[in-house]
Amino acid sequence: MNLVENLEYNTERPKLIIPEYGRHFQKMVNHAVSIEDTVERNKVAKAIISVMGNLQPHLRDVPDFQHKLWDQLFIMSDFKLDVESPFPFTSKEVLQQRPEPLEYPQNFPKYRFYGNNIKRMIDVAIQWEKGDMRDGLEYAIANHMKKCYLNWNKDMVDDKAIFIHLFELSDGQIDLAKGGENLTDSGQFLKNRVAKTQRSSSGKKNQRNTSRGKKRF
Repeated sequence: MNLVENLEYNTERPKLIIPEYGRHFQKMVNHAVSIEDTVERNKVAKAIISVMGNLQPHLRDVPDFQHKLWDQLFIMSDFKLDVESPFPFTSKEVLQQRPEPLEYPQNFPKYRFYGNNIKRMIDVAIQWEKGDMRDGLEYAIANHMKKCYLNWNKDMVDDKAIFIHLFELSDGQIDLAKGGENLTDSGQFLKNRVAKTQRSSSGKKNQRNTSRGKKRF
């Protein structure tokens, strides 16, 4: 009965700073902090780093990984461990500093189904000198826009709608409606997509049939 009453539950123990290393590592770090002798404390700290490195032996001799281990050792000691580190000491304030938020690239959120690469292609096209190469690029961009539109809408689309979107995204610098251009027929895009889907399904079926006759040991 006394043994049951003296059981120590994890909920009653101090919270682990880096749970991945486990409680035994935390106890070793706490022991190192409590050592008064400087030489002995440094010796124990290096021994702890060696054991931490053994968890990932293929990385333990990499300088950047060693620096990471020393940083983790100081973190687990709540920055109370006074030892000589072979790497520059990283302060608690620097480690706890929040990174700057990353800006999500949104060039034209109105037509997200085209993707950001289309806008980049349009920006490049309007910088080219007018001529056959630019005309070919503009036509290719419009065709790709139509393909993207069909992937999103899965239905027929009028070329005029694509030309209007392209005119808007290029700030009025690309106007294919004037030349009376005709893009690839929507049915061709849909036909290619169906054929690709059928080939993929057929390949998976053949793979299942091939593996069915194999013996399993």
